[in-house]
Amino acid sequence: MGDDSDWMKLPVDQKCEHKVWKARLNGYEEALKLFQRFDDTSPEWAKYQGIIKKFVTDSNSVAQLKGLEAVLAYVENAHVASRTVGEVLSGVVCKVFNQPKARAKELASDICLMYIEIEKADIVQEELIKGLENKNPKVVVACVETIRRALCEFGSKTVTLKPIIKVLPKLFESREKAVRHEAKLLAVEVYRWIRDSLRPPLQNINSVQLKELEEEWVKVPSSAPRQSRFLRSQQDLRTKFAEQQAVAGSDGDCEDVADSAPQVDPYELQDPVEILSKLPKDFYVKIEAKKWQERKEALEALAMLAKNPKLDNGDYGDVVRALKRVIGKDTNVILVSLAAKCLAGLAFGLRKNFGTYAGNVVPTILDKFKEKKPAVVQSLQEAIDAVFLTTTLQNLSEDMLAVMDNKNPSIKQQASLFLTRSICLSTPSTLPKSLLKPLCAALLKQVNDPAPEVRDAAIMALGTAMKVAGEKAVNPFLADLDKLKVDKIKVIASNVELAGGKKGGGAEKGKPGTKAQSEAPAKSAGAPKNAPLYKVRRHDLALIVEVCDELAAAVLPASCVKMLDSSNWKERLASMEEFYQVVEQMDIGAMPCQALVRMLAKKPGWKETNFQVLQLKLQVVAVVAQRGRFSKTSASVVLDALVEKVGDVKCGGKAKDALTAIGEACSLSWIAEQVVSLAFAQKNPKNQAETLNWLANAMKEFGFTGINVKAFINHVKTALGASNPAIRAAAISLLGVMYLYMGASLRMFFEDEKAALLAQIDAEFEKMQGQTPPAPTRGAIKRTGGQEEGEEAKEEGVAGDIMDLLPRTDISDKITEDMVSKVGDKNWTIRKEGLNEVAAVLSEAKFIKPSLGDLPITLKGRLSDSNKILVQQTLSIMQQMATAMGPALKQHVKTLGIPVITVLGDIKNTVRAAAMATLNSWVEQTGMKEWLEGEELSEELKRENPFLRQEVLGWLAVHLPTMRSVPSDLMLCVPPLFGCLEDRNVDVRKRAQDVLPVFMMHLGFDKMNKATGKLKPASKDQVVAMLDKARDVMPAKSAGPAKAAPTKPVSSAAAGKKPLGKGKEEEDKSGPIFTMVPNGKDLRVKDEKSLKTLKWNFGSPRDEYVEQLKVQMAPCVAKWLQEELFHHDFQHHIKAINSMIECLEEEHEATVACLDLVLKWYTLRFFDTNTSVLMKALEYLKLLFLSLSKHNYHLSEQEANSFIPYLVLKVGESKDVVRKDVRAIMGMLCKVYPASRMFPFLMEGTKSKNSKQRAECLEELGCLIGFYGMSVCQPTAAKSLKEIAVHIGDRDTSVRNTALNTVVTVYNVCGEQVYKLIGHVGFTPQSHSLTRNVGVVYLWIFFCLPLCSPPPSSQIRLNALVQSQQAEPSHVCPVGEFHLDLDLLEQLESDQTSVVLPDLVKHKLGDLLDPVIIPEPKLRPVPTHFDELHAGPSSTINLVISQVASGDINTSMKALAQIDEVLRQESIAEVMVGHTDQFLIATSLQLRLAHSTHMADTRLPREDIFKLYSCAIGNMLTLFGVARLAREASMGVLKDLVQGLVTVLLDPRIEESQEGQQLIRSVNMLLRRLFEASDQTNILSALLVLLQDSLLSSAGSPKFSELIMKCLWRMIKFLPDTISSLTLDKILLDVHNFMKLFPKGRLRKLKTDMPHRTLQTLLHTLCRLAGPTILDHLSLIEDKSESELEAHLKRVVKSAKTDTETAHMVPKSKDTEVLGEIFKKISSKENSKEGVSKLWEFKQRHPEVDLASHLKKLPQTFQTFVEHSLNTHCTERGDKARTPFPTTGTHNREGRHRGYSPSPQVHTHPTPGRDELRPSVYQERLKILRQLHGLENNNKVQYLQEGMQIPVNFAAD
Repeated sequence: MGDDSDWMKLPVDQKCEHKVWKARLNGYEEALKLFQRFDDTSPEWAKYQGIIKKFVTDSNSVAQLKGLEAVLAYVENAHVASRTVGEVLSGVVCKVFNQPKARAKELASDICLMYIEIEKADIVQEELIKGLENKNPKVVVACVETIRRALCEFGSKTVTLKPIIKVLPKLFESREKAVRHEAKLLAVEVYRWIRDSLRPPLQNINSVQLKELEEEWVKVPSSAPRQSRFLRSQQDLRTKFAEQQAVAGSDGDCEDVADSAPQVDPYELQDPVEILSKLPKDFYVKIEAKKWQERKEALEALAMLAKNPKLDNGDYGDVVRALKRVIGKDTNVILVSLAAKCLAGLAFGLRKNFGTYAGNVVPTILDKFKEKKPAVVQSLQEAIDAVFLTTTLQNLSEDMLAVMDNKNPSIKQQASLFLTRSICLSTPSTLPKSLLKPLCAALLKQVNDPAPEVRDAAIMALGTAMKVAGEKAVNPFLADLDKLKVDKIKVIASNVELAGGKKGGGAEKGKPGTKAQSEAPAKSAGAPKNAPLYKVRRHDLALIVEVCDELAAAVLPASCVKMLDSSNWKERLASMEEFYQVVEQMDIGAMPCQALVRMLAKKPGWKETNFQVLQLKLQVVAVVAQRGRFSKTSASVVLDALVEKVGDVKCGGKAKDALTAIGEACSLSWIAEQVVSLAFAQKNPKNQAETLNWLANAMKEFGFTGINVKAFINHVKTALGASNPAIRAAAISLLGVMYLYMGASLRMFFEDEKAALLAQIDAEFEKMQGQTPPAPTRGAIKRTGGQEEGEEAKEEGVAGDIMDLLPRTDISDKITEDMVSKVGDKNWTIRKEGLNEVAAVLSEAKFIKPSLGDLPITLKGRLSDSNKILVQQTLSIMQQMATAMGPALKQHVKTLGIPVITVLGDIKNTVRAAAMATLNSWVEQTGMKEWLEGEELSEELKRENPFLRQEVLGWLAVHLPTMRSVPSDLMLCVPPLFGCLEDRNVDVRKRAQDVLPVFMMHLGFDKMNKATGKLKPASKDQVVAMLDKARDVMPAKSAGPAKAAPTKPVSSAAAGKKPLGKGKEEEDKSGPIFTMVPNGKDLRVKDEKSLKTLKWNFGSPRDEYVEQLKVQMAPCVAKWLQEELFHHDFQHHIKAINSMIECLEEEHEATVACLDLVLKWYTLRFFDTNTSVLMKALEYLKLLFLSLSKHNYHLSEQEANSFIPYLVLKVGESKDVVRKDVRAIMGMLCKVYPASRMFPFLMEGTKSKNSKQRAECLEELGCLIGFYGMSVCQPTAAKSLKEIAVHIGDRDTSVRNTALNTVVTVYNVCGEQVYKLIGHVGFTPQSHSLTRNVGVVYLWIFFCLPLCSPPPSSQIRLNALVQSQQAEPSHVCPVGEFHLDLDLLEQLESDQTSVVLPDLVKHKLGDLLDPVIIPEPKLRPVPTHFDELHAGPSSTINLVISQVASGDINTSMKALAQIDEVLRQESIAEVMVGHTDQFLIATSLQLRLAHSTHMADTRLPREDIFKLYSCAIGNMLTLFGVARLAREASMGVLKDLVQGLVTVLLDPRIEESQEGQQLIRSVNMLLRRLFEASDQTNILSALLVLLQDSLLSSAGSPKFSELIMKCLWRMIKFLPDTISSLTLDKILLDVHNFMKLFPKGRLRKLKTDMPHRTLQTLLHTLCRLAGPTILDHLSLIEDKSESELEAHLKRVVKSAKTDTETAHMVPKSKDTEVLGEIFKKISSKENSKEGVSKLWEFKQRHPEVDLASHLKKLPQTFQTFVEHSLNTHCTERGDKARTPFPTTGTHNREGRHRGYSPSPQVHTHPTPGRDELRPSVYQERLKILRQLHGLENNNKVQYLQEGMQIPVNFAAD
């Protein structure tokens, strides 16, 4: 008590701060009393100002409660209370709202409201919104409740709504139910004040929550809300409110005096969006592009951005000018309409900020109104109306007046209509007389316009102006107008509805219009007095009999009514005929439908015994239903009778027609349900069966819209259980029709039926497989002007989702406590037993409801089970649960779904795979949104588990690109994503980099860049660099559906499970069909290699392959396209292929990105039986490979392996047209995939059981060998040819003949070597019938083969392959049987040919026979046939080049002559561009043919063969003289060409002949020009590959390798000049491949060290020229660590510094000494010859030594002597033609331009002197020219054979 006495004596303010809680409690109580007594201006208040916060933050709850009461009194009474609002409220939010006591929370809320009352609403609201971010949900709930109370009591004028609406969506995403509940209440309260303005900000919340809100909003009273509590400054308003309440109590009705809810503009609630920076970088380039598709892409990108409701202000000048240009000048109306929509979007989003641009665009829009298409006009109207809202009529008046005088009536009309709408939105103050006068004057001119639409529009505008400005203002301008038009203007003025809401004439929203005329029908002259009785009864009630009789008697003749119930059937028939005629001619407005059909029921009524009368009655029902306003009440009168007659043999057809007519009048969905119910209420099986048949047909005619599926299924099940087979058959037929609209899901409802019945249903479904539902032809419900008896027109609901109709079982009662305890037991065997029971329950139920009791929590524990088998079983159960529960699975995502992501971090691959499969099955049902909401996903990514991070990032990379929008919580995943970019695991880093662009696609670069601010400086730099890279490859975001309504009417038919509107379908197809997923193809290849996915290898496609492809294509293709691709109907496949064809060029890059998936899908089509799909697929593939070859794309191994084997299958197709296309694709494949790699696929195809496939594959093999040579045969030529030769003994004649043809082709390529390669042909036992002819076959091979040219079919195929290299989709003819044509052989003997060739131009060459001394070169005129060639060069060039490779010498020479004419004339030589490789291949083939065949044929004159050689080499010399053509030659072609030319040089038969030396010189000259003019990278690569092949070949000549190495040495000397043009990466890759085949050890084991030295010199030279940067050119080498090349280069680069100085000094001392001794001997007369001989031998041993550097020191005369002596020595040794040794200084690097030979095979001109001017030189040239043109060298020029042989330089000609 002593302690108590101490604090009892303290002042009140000190008690409130005492450390003893009792003292504080006492202090608070006393302070409360003081606060209630103090005057509001008392100075005592100031004492408590600093300690008032402690009142609310007291740690003792009892004291705190009393302190809150004191604070409330303080705030209410103290004049300084407003100064404490911040600190007090922060304490209230943090320390009071989290208290459990309700009283404390109530007081805290009252304190907040009191602060609002004392004018501190903004601070209170700010503190409460801060409290919403508190982690304690109790605090959040209290803050939301307080905000709601404040809004309810003070109204929306005091409480600012914008920040509240901004936080509402986040509150709805809270995991706490209480928070979401309070958020809902707050949303309802906000809705009371602003109504529908709240809807747009809340559109993105959960659909379930939005639905609940909608239900609550409906309950909100429609009366305007009023504030019930007022601020201190609003006390006068409170008084008015009290007075109003008193008046309301007496009058019962009054208007609000208090301020009602202010009208809130939804625009003000939006945050502005900045779009200028989001425009595509190439927007301004594309919008001016020549292709309209590119302009459309730019406009669509802008349109998507302009859809934002509020735009941030900025400089939109350039954008507006671009849109103005499109509207004004673009001729494509689609783009004009799109640009107008963009302009409208900008105007709506910017509002007043757009006013500066309004004057620029309005004249353009007005002028564009000349366009007459309604869609364009509507878009322009919307645009100009939106622009008007940003400016004033005064600003636009000049532009308006300018177009009023336009000659185009459409422009004048639309200008007047725009003026009408503008005036309607104006007020008298904005429409002054100064503006009204010129506008009225212009409109008065148009009132008398000859065009009626212009007159009407002008009158409308004047009427609107009169309404706004008043008659007094407008009447003076109408003085000269006739009275009729003035009256019309006044009528319009009286009916106009203004923007202010005055009573008008029912105009559309925002647009004035005239009042609709009443629809009361005029009475007919003969109508009785009580006829209005029918009009008055406008409710759906049955009319009494008396009324019906009166109504019927009013419209029917008396005789007709009287005879209806006659006992004489003839009178009844006559009466019905008259009845029918009257009804058929009756006016729709005067037709009492119910009365008429009731008259038909009069005795005998529907029991009429005469079928003729009954048929007429049924016809009358149909006519009344068709022509009248037929209601459901009228239908109910006759339906029962109609159903009774449906099964009648004579009247059933008429009854069905009547039912159909009633269906059109009342909707099929209603009548079908009534009819089926009535039919099954009867016992007549015939009626039941025919009713179902009618319904099946009606569904096809009316479509499926509105059908009550659930009710129908019950009736169908009843029918299926009927004993009558006709009823069951009709029910199954009806199910087949329903299957067209509902798909395979329909079968789920009948799985419980008997097996036999289910088999019949499946058979019916199988018939309908692939068919599409027909377009509806009926269903236009006649409801214009209202329905009879006032029946209201109600739209039938669209058929719901099929999944919603499935009967679902509630299994919560089956999930017992015992089962749950088993699943959670400690013993794993019991846990497994429990899981088995759960799986059994799910399997039994099939489809379940989402209520699972405690099972989800228990299953969650099993996901972390130590037993991995149980984990996998749990995952399997969860997959089963996903299928069974469907979309309702969403509510279990947080409980069960997120833990599945944790399992992805398991160390076992099988567990991770099962978890990923489960995750995908859940996402398929729930969508991705639920998974991204909240912090759970980001928390999982924070786990430093490399497996989990890899899998989750890969999963996100697949699913995020398919989303149109993502929750804001995705931003929470960005920090852990940045962490993954720096993860220690390389796979995690790679996956993070792959998913980075996808994140950026949704979040934007700016947000992600801003998030890097929290990273460490070192990390930030790396992450920012990655973000920059990701921005460049960021995929385009999927466009959402447009808001504009579809221009075409929506079809009532449903094409799938859900009926879709046509407009939406078209909008979905507007975007790109392929999406580029970063590294998607690489990931798929990696998954296939690691066996994560099935390898694409099957005999026939199984379901798992199709499903896998479907999953893989989901993120890569548009959703609508995937539905078409995997639809069961082949017509959808054709549509998909057509779409792919249309977008092939536009989306080439995206197509290549998913090429592997595209090719796999087309392999599935190869197994289709529908020819239309197959032909369309082949058409696309031809275009695809043509496009790929144009873009120089090469198929990867994975793409080829998954496509080519299945293409080979189709080569054996029975239809010729299919085989033709397949062969064409085979030819195109060689452009994108090496022929040598295609060879094994075709060899595999020869093993097929299909004889056509074997024959076609053999023919393709022959074609490849004939075109590419024996190098194409894989694995070896001998093995391949033996397999081919085996087919000579095939049972099938065509296979045997094709095999023989292929052997002939091989013989033409390699000559007699074919015997060695084929060896002994081992025929199979099955060919025993041919074994007796084996000897004959061998005789044919060995004796007849050399005489045979390629058979015509093979030659055609070879020519076709040549043409396919030019990407021409020409196809070869089918192969014929092989036979030995004796007539053809005789023709060959006589040099006759069957090939029809164009006639050569005949030149007058007679003057050339005269002796010439120094002829002057003359240019020949262009031949006439080359004018035709210039008109269509490609096909003509292809034809001529194909003849170059002909087996006939004359044919080939004529073709070469024509090519020569083209090449020698610069004006038309360009037509050869693109044909260089083709020509060189054909020429190389001809050289090989001449070497192997013609030279061995003794019957052929050698002169002809040498002519052929000369023509071919001359053509190539001319071609390589054209720089552009020379550089086109590819590496492979150059390789074959050099090989062929060197083979000619080494041919001893050529050396021995007299003309051989001349030919060798020409070849040398060609090689020289080839090395100089061709692409240096290609020729160097070709030489390296040739050297490699020659060293590998055991049969090759050593001299061949030696010559190739000398060529390489010469190319090495060129390197200082050509290094800049080389592609070092390609050269080093070839060197790497060489060193891989010939490691250092193997290279040194060769007989000579020249290859090793050649390679070393090449690498040293490259290192010396490129320096250390050469190490950067190893990018093409896959595994550098295993390559000797990198190590060697590093050594060379390392030693380069020390060797650089010595490298450029004098040669090595040893070489210098040896050469010094040799030069001494040469200088002495006695030993000169010996010295020259030793110098020649030295050069042979050391070709790398540069003699020029040694000779430079010697006198010029000695240099010349040494060169001349060496040449003489070479000639004496017989090597002059191939091994000259130019060494003098004239042959330096610059010598290339002065006749320097870059190749050791190329002979240079002799030393300049008089020999060059000898006549024999020109005689020799003349001889070559004559040979070139096919002229004989007669006896007059035989003397030219004599004398010195000088090399002919064709380039000089």
